[in-house]
Amino acid sequence: MTRSRLFGASMVHLPDKSYRLLLDFLSEHFAAISRDTWQQRMLAGKVLDSQQRCLLPDEPYQIGGLVYYFREVSEETKVPFIEQILYQDEHLIVVDKPHFLPTMPAGRFVEETVLRRLMKRFNSSDIVPIHRLDRLTAGVLLFSVNPSSRDAYQGLFRERKVFKCYEALAPALPYREWPYRHCSRLQPAQQFFRMQEVLGEANSDTIIDVCEQHGALWRYRLYPVTGRKHQLRVHLAALGAPIVNDPLYPCLQEMSEPDNYTQPLKLLAKQISFIDPFTGILRSFKSQLNLSM
Repeated sequence: MTRSRLFGASMVHLPDKSYRLLLDFLSEHFAAISRDTWQQRMLAGKVLDSQQRCLLPDEPYQIGGLVYYFREVSEETKVPFIEQILYQDEHLIVVDKPHFLPTMPAGRFVEETVLRRLMKRFNSSDIVPIHRLDRLTAGVLLFSVNPSSRDAYQGLFRERKVFKCYEALAPALPYREWPYRHCSRLQPAQQFFRMQEVLGEANSDTIIDVCEQHGALWRYRLYPVTGRKHQLRVHLAALGAPIVNDPLYPCLQEMSEPDNYTQPLKLLAKQISFIDPFTGILRSFKSQLNLSM
């Protein structure tokens, strides 16, 4: 069987907008990449349609089309941690993701992501993350390997039928009663990569408990009811217990470049459980990683 030329490619859906050339759209939509760079990629056969046909710089723009392209990052930083496979069958791959490794390509990371590593390891372009973890968060991460069953597993997350348990190390909160339920409204902050709590109807919900007290530092168990971006990090910071080594909350800190691997964010996706949509059997996966005090 011939390996798909789309293996490892990213995809963009062409919206209902007026462009003469596909090159015009790519140059405007991906403003950080120059028109000349897109032209070079197209001439090098790195922009294709769903039929694996190379799209050249004079390709007309077609509303509703699918375009596949290969992202490039010059001198990409190697992440010196390896993801572990916790489980695999014909539908799922369950991974124990280390800190600092992104779930999928974004920003300055393309090949050094769990998704690209799995696609190479299993020689498959059908692998897709069912949910995501922040780059700085470690723990259990699920991937779909079968397009025909993918929506059934994604539906479990959409319908909040997945039990998720996280652990975090953060300052002690001795004057609060536990367990505690924190609900608030989250929206993007002025810096697009951060979230903030604002007045209004709550759209985020977390149940928080304490599982270990160790002086000024406690180990918390977090049970997110909703899945907003940075929800657990924002909620603990709002209570006065920001997660250890969090560079974004409560205040934006200067981030080292490259990453300081000796100071990982002390947040771990410890367990995911759900009723399998096909077998009706309870599936539960636990991280083998631990947060050291």
